[in-house]
Amino acid sequence: MQQEQYHFNYEVYQSIEELSFDDMDLLQQAKIICEKAYAPYSHFLVGAAAILSNGKIITGTNQENASYPVGICAERTLLSTAGTVYPESHIVTMAISYRNAEGNNNIPVSPCGMCRQALVEHETRYQHPVRLILGGMQGIVYIIPQSNFLLPLNFSIKNLKG
Repeated sequence: MQQEQYHFNYEVYQSIEELSFDDMDLLQQAKIICEKAYAPYSHFLVGAAAILSNGKIITGTNQENASYPVGICAERTLLSTAGTVYPESHIVTMAISYRNAEGNNNIPVSPCGMCRQALVEHETRYQHPVRLILGGMQGIVYIIPQSNFLLPLNFSIKNLKG
């Protein structure tokens, strides 16, 4: 038997004020767009903002539905918009924030498993890492150098082609 390890390094900032101007601005846009989320069931509003390789900034929010599987997360909303409106451009950095009406808002939020898979697919499609900035309405902020670090042993085209 052989044992393997997986680990990665990421940056931790005590507040948004410690970030570079561009990172601070992107995270602030993610916080602001949270207000456009439609989350009448969970009351967990998520916003994502991304800068593309063409310099454009796009946003996305979560959109819930009474039939829970029909909803979509902010990250995948943003990925769908980017792929539709700017298919020639990849995401350089995506900031994700949230407002939880039912509880804490100062712990960085991380993409769910489905969004992690979608982010890995975006990285694979464009052969470019997606840098993530994760934060709440206040408090610490994480910067993850590439989204595929969050999904080791991910499912990919390699699995489909053997």
